[in-house]
Amino acid sequence: MPTRLIIAITGLLLMLSGAPARAGAFGDWTAVIVAGDWRGSGGGATEAFDNARRDVAQALTRVGFQPGNLRQFSTRPERYRDTAPAKAELEQIYGALEALAPKATGGCLFYITTHGTPQGAVVDKHILAPGVLAAMLDRTCGKRPTVVVVSACFSGVFVPQLAGPNRMVLTAARPDRTSFGCGETDKYPYFDDCFLSTIGQSAHFQALATATRECVRRREIAEKVSPPSEPQVFVGPELRPVLPLYAF
Repeated sequence: MPTRLIIAITGLLLMLSGAPARAGAFGDWTAVIVAGDWRGSGGGATEAFDNARRDVAQALTRVGFQPGNLRQFSTRPERYRDTAPAKAELEQIYGALEALAPKATGGCLFYITTHGTPQGAVVDKHILAPGVLAAMLDRTCGKRPTVVVVSACFSGVFVPQLAGPNRMVLTAARPDRTSFGCGETDKYPYFDDCFLSTIGQSAHFQALATATRECVRRREIAEKVSPPSEPQVFVGPELRPVLPLYAF
């Protein structure tokens, strides 16, 4: 079947399902971005997570997400009056999803950058477990297209719980590996740096995932860190054929 016919048929199916099939298709998406910690890998303070939180939010608005549908969270919100993040607490994060999702119904994006453990992602003094995040998204975003990005050590543990037919999950590491770049002097964690440096050259989230993973691989070789973090990506069967049509 000719490629143009395939695209036309897919576009028709998207219109019938109510999903947008045009460039800049994120104007009706909910987005939540969380910096879950302020401590570096050496125990001192770091700006790496909040730098990533701020600049990921800016990058998303450049590709079509609307500021009014986007919320940012930080463990030290009083330091960042320019971006006005809320306090990074699990109840607050869930509350933002509850408030935004009924208004911005096109899809959902959840991005967290923080330290990680085999049990989940650090959010201030607590752990956001994979099952808890899955429940949050099930209750708020439901079956709409959903992209989840977890930038943390051991973040591959989120994939099994979050994997769903309508979801894409991108993580900074395998479930048994650390990620890198969380030191006191790092501007961003390596994964977030790669996400930010490749989003401008990527056509859509699936291409961005591929570019981010390759960027992380090259960065870790250049920095001579090991074992490699091996970022993970999952794209559900319902989202896979239409994800390229959600173009940046």
